[in-house]
Amino acid sequence: MGGGRSPAEEEISMQFFLLARHARLAVPTALSATLLATPLAAQGPQQASVTINPAQVGATLTNQILGANMGNWFDPTRPGLASTMAGVGFTTTRWPGGSNSDLYHLATNSDCFGAYVSPNATFDNFVNDIVKPAGLTLAITLNYGTNAACTGGGDPKEAAAWVSYAKSKGYAVSHWTIGNEVYGTWEKDLHALPNDPTTYANAVSTGFYPAIKAVDPNAQVGVVVDAGDRWGVANWDQIVLSKASYDFVEYHWYAQGAGYENDSYLISSTPAQLAQNIATIRQELAAAGKPNTPIIIGELGSVNQNPGKQSMSITQALFAGEVLGELMQAGIPTANWWIAHGDCRDPSGGGNYASSLYGWQNFGGYQIISDGLPTYGCANAPTIPLNTLLPTAQAFKLASLVARNGEHMLGSTLGGAGVANLRAYAMTNQGGTAVMLFNLNQSSSLQVTIGVTGVSQSSGVTVSSYDRGTYDWSTRNIWRGVTTSSLGAKSLPLALTLTPWSMTVVQFK
Repeated sequence: MGGGRSPAEEEISMQFFLLARHARLAVPTALSATLLATPLAAQGPQQASVTINPAQVGATLTNQILGANMGNWFDPTRPGLASTMAGVGFTTTRWPGGSNSDLYHLATNSDCFGAYVSPNATFDNFVNDIVKPAGLTLAITLNYGTNAACTGGGDPKEAAAWVSYAKSKGYAVSHWTIGNEVYGTWEKDLHALPNDPTTYANAVSTGFYPAIKAVDPNAQVGVVVDAGDRWGVANWDQIVLSKASYDFVEYHWYAQGAGYENDSYLISSTPAQLAQNIATIRQELAAAGKPNTPIIIGELGSVNQNPGKQSMSITQALFAGEVLGELMQAGIPTANWWIAHGDCRDPSGGGNYASSLYGWQNFGGYQIISDGLPTYGCANAPTIPLNTLLPTAQAFKLASLVARNGEHMLGSTLGGAGVANLRAYAMTNQGGTAVMLFNLNQSSSLQVTIGVTGVSQSSGVTVSSYDRGTYDWSTRNIWRGVTTSSLGAKSLPLALTLTPWSMTVVQFK
């Protein structure tokens, strides 16, 4: 996807157009997740159960899925950015942007064709003002699309020079990806055959890959994939994966097409589609004879372009939380959301503000942390101080409680009449067990019992949550965050009420 003022690229979920377009708007509530004070039977019919199986061990977890992109149009020297990103729980970032990456030239700190770059957004400033103080891992997308003169395709020597410079400065870059979404016609590509898989594969294998390895043999170099020719570029993945040289592959995914957003569809159906696409890429890698190649997620988001009010709503936050659960389940080694800072938009700039979408804001944007609103292009926004966490950032903050290095996903069994509205992701957690739960019902609470096979007592239970009621305070421009309660020792199974449209992390010692 493009960043800042550059064109946004598309990543539409193709099945979406077959589904209903509308969801009703419910009356606001201000409830939060609470323990049941009375027996489940007295609370109504919406009930479900979760049984965690510690013997069913899944993928190894990493905190590197807790990432967010930043763009070269945003000033990284503004105050408090690094501490805010660290406070959310972010562990990784990607730079210098989406489509801007195929325009950007390090030597001049400029983009081709007059695309805006903040004068303060130098590579050195980004590393020293954001990456290092926040303790982030850094991924870089190298320019495949344009040379320094902006007259032809990207230059492998220019890419290698960036890698060499980073090494000379002691800047640790975990991943170097060649180009951004090169398979898409929205992406600037001045090669003789633009957006062509054979041209791309040959350029990587004979130019970029050997040039980079010559200056840093330990550099990890990756190529872009599109999960099964989703964009009509015939055999893109098959050709690239069989002909290119690479150490990893990078995938981007946006759940909905602009103008077709649907709250129910977003939170109920799309996270599973991401899991399916990851499985497709793994099948493609196996077919290419490289089954163990890491898959990293370079961009994630709810809508491919022109974000509207859903981007500021509880629904995108729930979606983000579920997506993080799917990434943990799939054992993805690193992922970055699009984006932390640097994008707010008024309705005049496009975006879906339909009454069928839940939410109170008359502005949208990809940012999940306030840029200090209102700002350029976003005059409709109220005064929201710089570094205020918006709803989707709260999902990352919750997930940071369980996305911990070296832990493992665990199996779980769900049951009960309310199971259709329940999502659960279970894992080991600091010597105990945890589960990340979602109530996808907009208007009704869900009463759940949570058990751990072979365990009848927990020496300490902690419940942290973010829900629709908390988000609804934003009607008064009050941006409340995650709430946490320590419940002490509890017998298991534990009875808990999940409030409407909520994300809850339960940790058992």
